[in-house]
Amino acid sequence: MTPEELKALEKAVKKAKRIASEKASELHDLVEDRLPAAYEEIPEIAQATYDACKAWEEATAQLKAAEASATA
Repeated sequence: MTPEELKALEKAVKKAKRIASEKASELHDLVEDRLPAAYEEIPEIAQATYDACKAWEEATAQLKAAEASATA
Protein backbone atom coordinates (compact mmCIF):
# COMPACT_ATOMS: atom_id res chain seq x y z
CA MET A 1 0.00 0.00 0.00
CA THR A 2 1.33 3.41 -0.91
CA PRO A 3 1.86 6.18 1.64
CA GLU A 4 -0.91 8.15 -0.06
CA GLU A 5 -3.34 5.26 0.36
CA LEU A 6 -2.42 4.96 4.03
CA LYS A 7 -2.99 8.70 4.48
CA ALA A 8 -6.38 8.36 2.79
CA LEU A 9 -7.30 5.56 5.20
CA GLU A 10 -6.15 7.66 8.17
CA LYS A 11 -8.29 10.52 6.92
CA ALA A 12 -11.28 8.19 6.55
CA VAL A 13 -10.82 6.98 10.14
CA LYS A 14 -10.69 10.55 11.44
CA LYS A 15 -13.81 11.47 9.48
CA ALA A 16 -15.66 8.38 10.68
CA LYS A 17 -14.68 9.13 14.28
CA ARG A 18 -15.88 12.72 13.95
CA ILE A 19 -19.23 11.56 12.57
CA ALA A 20 -19.59 8.95 15.33
CA SER A 21 -18.84 11.61 17.94
CA GLU A 22 -21.44 13.93 16.42
CA LYS A 23 -24.07 11.18 16.48
CA ALA A 24 -23.18 10.32 20.08
CA SER A 25 -23.60 13.98 20.95
CA GLU A 26 -27.04 14.02 19.32
CA LEU A 27 -28.03 10.98 21.38
CA HIS A 28 -26.69 12.62 24.53
CA ASP A 29 -28.62 15.81 23.81
CA LEU A 30 -31.79 13.80 23.32
CA VAL A 31 -31.34 12.09 26.69
CA GLU A 32 -30.29 15.22 28.55
CA ASP A 33 -32.61 17.80 27.05
CA ARG A 34 -35.62 16.34 25.27
CA LEU A 35 -36.71 13.19 27.06
CA PRO A 36 -39.30 12.03 27.94
CA ALA A 37 -41.23 14.20 25.49
CA ALA A 38 -39.16 13.18 22.45
CA TYR A 39 -39.04 9.46 23.25
CA GLU A 40 -40.16 8.56 19.72
CA GLU A 41 -36.82 9.85 18.40
CA ILE A 42 -34.83 7.28 20.38
CA PRO A 43 -34.79 4.45 17.79
CA GLU A 44 -33.77 6.67 14.87
CA ILE A 45 -31.02 8.53 16.71
CA ALA A 46 -29.77 5.38 18.42
CA GLN A 47 -29.56 3.51 15.11
CA ALA A 48 -27.73 6.38 13.44
CA THR A 49 -25.28 6.46 16.35
CA TYR A 50 -24.76 2.70 16.18
CA ASP A 51 -24.21 2.82 12.41
CA ALA A 52 -21.69 5.66 12.71
CA CYS A 53 -19.77 3.85 15.46
CA LYS A 54 -19.76 0.64 13.42
CA ALA A 55 -18.42 2.54 10.39
CA TRP A 56 -15.64 4.00 12.56
CA GLU A 57 -14.77 0.53 13.88
CA GLU A 58 -14.60 -0.88 10.36
CA ALA A 59 -12.47 2.00 9.08
CA THR A 60 -10.11 1.58 12.03
CA ALA A 61 -9.79 -2.16 11.39
CA GLN A 62 -9.08 -1.52 7.73
CA LEU A 63 -6.36 0.99 8.62
CA LYS A 64 -4.75 -1.36 11.14
CA ALA A 65 -4.73 -4.20 8.61
CA ALA A 66 -3.16 -1.94 5.99
CA GLU A 67 -0.51 -0.74 8.44
CA ALA A 68 0.27 -4.32 9.46
CA SER A 69 0.68 -5.44 5.87
CA ALA A 70 2.85 -2.41 5.11
CA THR A 71 5.28 -3.31 7.88
CA ALA A 72 5.31 -7.04 7.11
